[in-house]
Amino acid sequence: MLKIYGFSRVNKMARGNTRDLRVLWALEEMGLPYEIVGMDHPNHDLDRDEFRAKNLFGQLPVIDDNGVVVTESGAILLYLARKSGKLMPHDLAGEAQVLRWSIAALNSVEVPVLATWFVGITGGKGTKPHDALQQWSDMRVKQLDGWLEDRTFVATDEFTVADILMTHVLSAGSTDPSILKPYTHVRSYLARCMDRPAWKKTIDAYNERVEAA
Repeated sequence: MLKIYGFSRVNKMARGNTRDLRVLWALEEMGLPYEIVGMDHPNHDLDRDEFRAKNLFGQLPVIDDNGVVVTESGAILLYLARKSGKLMPHDLAGEAQVLRWSIAALNSVEVPVLATWFVGITGGKGTKPHDALQQWSDMRVKQLDGWLEDRTFVATDEFTVADILMTHVLSAGSTDPSILKPYTHVRSYLARCMDRPAWKKTIDAYNERVEAA
């Protein structure tokens, strides 16, 4: 059975924002059976040699699909979409759009919003670098808002793994909600995606299972 290495205990600030949620959500949407291998981050489970053999960066999520080990949330979701035939179009043109927007979520959007958050929590709020990062984040969200004006989902007419990635990037605690406030299309899009039963089931199960240190 497919194993997902995910958090069983995390620091309080990270609980509910971790990237294993992206994989758990996708698995719920796809209806694939899986087993969770719980990892205690404060107890340094991710630093153990056995785990580092699976991911040398010591990060979650990781999946082990009967010996096929995949790391990085984006790569995992694309792998699972190929495996299941779900949340990914079957035609090359449609698949290209999902690849395009999956990479955009993790690169064009997540990089500036995550950097803004990190500089802010490490004492840089109010500095010129932080202001510049905030402007970069705002520009990207504004551009995305325009793209979503007449679209239900980000890559195709149907919900795909690209929507899971984009939604989690913009709804996690590392995204300043004030950046989203002016952009009604983005906020409506996030609400639409997070209203899906699979997400609600995923986050409820996560909150029941994952402890805050």
